Amino acid sequence: MTHSDPTPHPGPRRAHSLLRGVQTFGLSLCALMLGGFALLGTPGSAAPTTLPGQAPQFTVLLAGRDVVYCYYRQPCKDQDQRTGLVQTPNTDTLMLVKVSGDRVDVLNIPRDTTVGEFSWRESAASQKVNGKYWSGGPEALTRAVEEITGERVDSYVIVRTDYVARVIGALGGLDVTVPEPGIEWVDRAAGVDLKLAPGNHHLGGDQAVLFLRVRKGFGDDYGRIDHQKQALTQLVARLRSPQGLAALPTLLGGVGNGVETNVDPNLLTTLLPHLSELRLRFATLPTNPIRGSFNLAPDRERLAQVWGAAPARSGLDESGAARAAPVRVSIQDASGAGLGEALARALKVLGYARISVQRVPASSVSSQVFTQQDVGAAETLADLLGLPRLQGERFPVAPGEVGILLGADAARQLAGLHAYLGAAPTPDPKTTPAPSPETP
Repeated sequence: MTHSDPTPHPGPRRAHSLLRGVQTFGLSLCALMLGGFALLGTPGSAAPTTLPGQAPQFTVLLAGRDVVYCYYRQPCKDQDQRTGLVQTPNTDTLMLVKVSGDRVDVLNIPRDTTVGEFSWRESAASQKVNGKYWSGGPEALTRAVEEITGERVDSYVIVRTDYVARVIGALGGLDVTVPEPGIEWVDRAAGVDLKLAPGNHHLGGDQAVLFLRVRKGFGDDYGRIDHQKQALTQLVARLRSPQGLAALPTLLGGVGNGVETNVDPNLLTTLLPHLSELRLRFATLPTNPIRGSFNLAPDRERLAQVWGAAPARSGLDESGAARAAPVRVSIQDASGAGLGEALARALKVLGYARISVQRVPASSVSSQVFTQQDVGAAETLADLLGLPRLQGERFPVAPGEVGILLGADAARQLAGLHAYLGAAPTPDPKTTPAPSPETP
């Protein structure tokens, strides 16, 4: 439904300044992890070059690899060994992170992406990017990502799933919303037993890792990638809490114990002064299916439209109103405080005419702006609200539509809205969850 507001409010310039003034944005989990790796790692071959007082500019490849097993349900004592394995490890989670000024752009690369031109003379699996780490080590994986994206990769960070579980546990776990009809992933040989009913769940580290790896319930690898983005935005916010500070020993203690990296040690000192200013933006590498195989071909032209450089967008005019806001804005209010209607009223003052608000069960997921293809319009809203912007292939929005998800943190993120609108929060007793002692 579209909401109308007969009550007069301050003009768009005042609305814009209030919205911008009350927003906060957490540190990037990727950036903080990189700082820890830089402090404890060994020098890389390509250190970022920066001038005094300027934010560093660099790219780093983040990859998640499996734990290797030597016997049935028994991990190898040496996780770096390459012989006598029950199953070789893949890197099914690949993220290329580009830090440029105050922007942190994260590109998720689907596991089935082909490196180079596809050849029918070679096995399809051997041409996929997720097998390059095993066949040639982190250097081969780095070269493969450079070929796929056309971006120079300065360094790499390879993390095992057991390290990721330790980090999530140290940050207080992960709050997730499981879609219908629920998730059931049982693999006795691998020791996997994940059963989650539809609705909200608070997961510890081990369960959270399984949830982030599962595809069933989210459609396919693209769906899995999208909910990994949402999880990372939540973990970013956790770093700003006292529990995030307490988790630093776990974050920093991973090198040699679940983390393989060549990040330059000098990176930390150049990055630290700029951490609080970083803005997090996610995108998925656009691909096209290769007929007759399960492999995917990267689409460089579309990649330039969704990732990297700031996209062209409508933005705000001199009065603070939107110059052109032809997109529909779909607000999913999971705040439990009725903030969706307040946000819709504020956006209408700024020139957004087509807005719908849907109250959904309250959730502790992080607030965010998401889209499939309308990256420019989503960027405008993300900048306005101070929220992460997520682009993906499976987010529930149509062409010409941008979504805003308001989670439990929206009461803090958008606190100024109620003062501006003269409206007090109206918690919904049917949807407001009981506080979780495990959630910071």
